[in-house]
Amino acid sequence: MQLIDTHAHLYTIDCQKELSLSLERAQKNYVAKIYMPNIHEGTIASMMDVAAAYPTTCLPMMGIHPCHITKNFTSQLYLVEEWLAKDSFVAIGEIGIDLYHDTALWKEQKEAFTIQLNLAKAYHLPLSIHCRNASKEMMQLLEKAQDGSLRGIIHCFSGNLIEAEKYIQLGFSLGVGGLITILKSGLAETIAAIDLKHLVLETDSPYLTPEPYRGKRNEPGYLLYIAEKLAEIKQITLTEIASITTQNAEKNFSPS
Repeated sequence: MQLIDTHAHLYTIDCQKELSLSLERAQKNYVAKIYMPNIHEGTIASMMDVAAAYPTTCLPMMGIHPCHITKNFTSQLYLVEEWLAKDSFVAIGEIGIDLYHDTALWKEQKEAFTIQLNLAKAYHLPLSIHCRNASKEMMQLLEKAQDGSLRGIIHCFSGNLIEAEKYIQLGFSLGVGGLITILKSGLAETIAAIDLKHLVLETDSPYLTPEPYRGKRNEPGYLLYIAEKLAEIKQITLTEIASITTQNAEKNFSPS
């Protein structure tokens, strides 16, 4: 049995504290690959160090998280382009729109997101997309940009069934993480109605820890508990969940 964590920030200070032990635990819990989205300019070096240390297990993406887009976003994206030109990455991410805490930089987020979508097209790479309190805006931007070449994952999907269906129609898979294990989230009911072929697994380590470890630092090994919950919701075996979600992840990250 094999699981793939499609979204984990293993290079953060919290994760680095026990990285080797965390990866050992992940292996024992059947996690074979871990895809790492970048956050901002200051995390690139540490992410690339982890990728170099574990080249077959920890695979890097390149992009700027929307919460870290600044007024001077053009210089941030020049750096992204420089890295894309000189190194190998599996996706553009983590990029997107986040209007949860602040809407002051909505214009900059929108422009930065659009530019990074175009980078995905130019480099024939999939996307890891972050969306919080911005479903309407995100749909409009993706609909405008989608020319048949955009693909990837809506990270930490937490929307309703209508939103899920729209993302799927636009050619994206949905990332299922720790929220699915929390009853009050209501996410399980939505996920139950979505065909498994559109779902991939993720932890978002060190954040969004699933039950039964909620309140502790998240790590890729906890992907097993997310997979078990999904198996319960879909009423199929854990082995089937592992097989299908692994195939979905590999399809998402395969060269176009």
